[in-house]
Amino acid sequence: MKLKYFISFFALVALLSACSDDDAVTMLDEIQVSSSYVAVDVDGGSNAITLNAVSSWAFDAEEIPEWLTVSPMTGEAGECKVTFSAPATEDGRSAVLHVTCASKSQTINVIQGLPVVTEATCAEVIAGPESKTYRVTGTVTKIENTIYGNWWLMDETGSIYIYGTLDKNGSAGKNNSIDVWGIEEGDIITVEGPKTVYNGKIELVDVTVIKLQKWMIQLDGFDPDKSIIPMNGGDVTVNMLNKSNNGITVEIPDEAKSWLSILSVTGGKEPTVTFRATANNGDEERSADVSIKTTDDNGQEYTALATIKQAGPECSLAEFLEAPVGDKRYRISGVITKVVNSESGNIYIRDWSDKEVYAYQVGAKGEFKEAGLKVGDIVTLVGKRGEYNGNPQMSGGVVLDSYKHVTQVTIEQFLAQEDNPDVYYMVTGTVDAIDNPVWGNLYLVDGSGRLYVYGTYPGWGATGDNRKNWLATAGIEVGDELTVIGIRSTYQGNPQLKNGIYFSHEKND
Repeated sequence: MKLKYFISFFALVALLSACSDDDAVTMLDEIQVSSSYVAVDVDGGSNAITLNAVSSWAFDAEEIPEWLTVSPMTGEAGECKVTFSAPATEDGRSAVLHVTCASKSQTINVIQGLPVVTEATCAEVIAGPESKTYRVTGTVTKIENTIYGNWWLMDETGSIYIYGTLDKNGSAGKNNSIDVWGIEEGDIITVEGPKTVYNGKIELVDVTVIKLQKWMIQLDGFDPDKSIIPMNGGDVTVNMLNKSNNGITVEIPDEAKSWLSILSVTGGKEPTVTFRATANNGDEERSADVSIKTTDDNGQEYTALATIKQAGPECSLAEFLEAPVGDKRYRISGVITKVVNSESGNIYIRDWSDKEVYAYQVGAKGEFKEAGLKVGDIVTLVGKRGEYNGNPQMSGGVVLDSYKHVTQVTIEQFLAQEDNPDVYYMVTGTVDAIDNPVWGNLYLVDGSGRLYVYGTYPGWGATGDNRKNWLATAGIEVGDELTVIGIRSTYQGNPQLKNGIYFSHEKND
């Protein structure tokens, strides 16, 4: 497309006016500058001012952008020359700095070149230089933070991340700009702002909203993290709202067509699309951003973006702890050994590898507590390998994928239950006899009865040879108190606790 350029004349006038006013009101007794307005040539260079302070002074380092060098950053009482330097730039840019002395702050405005806005597609922004200001039109596909205004914008050429949205007064920060503008997923929006790259992610920062066109199609309550297709394959249905008079079209990205297909589509004002995924034989979770589109009566196209996710294979907690910190998501399962905070869902879990993992903020707000989860219950979690103060943890929006409640009972109460492969119990008793030390077959007594435990394994998820010889490994002997988790089953007319999951034991001293 042909590029268009816009000179932000009024923004420049406002900046110069602000600089002029600033000279008048910030002539402080504690710190004075020869000019509170500093211009650097667009082709690169330096400019300097004279600073006079009554005591030690310092610039706020966090305010200085990467493209600007200030020297020196700090100083002592007296007169000092401060130099501002910047390399050449294709686009105008500016910064507002503050230098503090004796608890008083002096504002200094730095500008380099004229602010120029380039109209571009997402692809042109991605390929373009950093620090350049762009105007882009696209669909709001995902809102990640309403307070700061962080969200994703997509057009027919790609997607870019919007990091910060100015409110209607041009202010940034904790201003709930998403709510102020009434921005929703599915809206068509035009914004402008400077490009930056952070950890490989293409961003426009602190954008100004130029135009907002309300949505015609929108997802209706679909949460991809609560609708994950199982690893072995399955279906998921996406519900939508459609305000247009036209139907919908669905586009699966080419790279996902080998495993994801459309099972069914319904139309109307509340359309649905059901997707089917084949078995995931890879080594990690996979996902696809599916575009669901409609048009208004004028032919304007609107898009809702649905992220379809499919589970990958589980890893042991030992494997999780060995994994590097990063954005890759892992699926882990284990028994809850400690609840640190039930409101936030901060817990420890343990599996057959005899490792514990701390999971930070499991589920959506309040979800963990509402589920009534407690120590001894079995959970499956999906999240990233994180770290805090050098300690490993699962973090990054941990998903509570599934859980099993475990009921603590006496042996007498356990024996009174019906067989059910989906109901788990926790039983504590004294080891009365060991029938098979390799597989951990033994008898427990607790004063209310005697129970045969068919298998005592190191923890949740143990299979094959990993189940063997746990009694010897853990040092469990006759007379020790043992707590196990398992289901009730019957063999040759005799009730038993089957596939016992080790929880804890105490030695008989």
